[in-house]
Amino acid sequence: MLKYLSTFLIFLFAVSMIAAIAYMQGFTSFTFAWVLNFMLMMGVSSIMQTFKPGLNAKYFDVKGWETDGKVYKWLGVHAFRKLLVWIGWEKLHKAVNPVKKDLQALNKLEYNTQQSEFGHLVIFFIVLAFFVGVALREGIGQSLWLIFLNVLLNLYPILVQRYNRPRLQRAIQVWEKLPSHPQKALR
Repeated sequence: MLKYLSTFLIFLFAVSMIAAIAYMQGFTSFTFAWVLNFMLMMGVSSIMQTFKPGLNAKYFDVKGWETDGKVYKWLGVHAFRKLLVWIGWEKLHKAVNPVKKDLQALNKLEYNTQQSEFGHLVIFFIVLAFFVGVALREGIGQSLWLIFLNVLLNLYPILVQRYNRPRLQRAIQVWEKLPSHPQKALR
């Protein structure tokens, strides 16, 4: 029960911060776009960690055109990944979630890519709705921060997860074909 109350309070805090910044800075400011994205990340992440949805939809299946990653490379996924390394996100993320060398860890990592992708997808559409509303009310020029940060903070993380999933699934398939004690084989 406590985890549900905690999730509710986190979500309430996120919505309150978004409303406060909208009131103080307006919907067209960089500050609002930034706070909207990060408060939604906090709220959606809390919900995802509490409810741990199954995420069994066909959407998460790797499509044939995704296996080699060419489309994602063309869209600049590697440049975005380098940006994550440059700002220290990768180091921080690996410190919090170290990758172990076993099948269970790989399966968990693959599930985490789905969870992250789903969270960013939800946020992407919420911010997109704000973008459309602000663009209709104030004009496209006044809503550019919303779309810019939405692409940077949500669309590219989705693309990275879509790029990584086929590689993780191949690693899982290889691991499953190893002898019954693959940890010994790695040492």
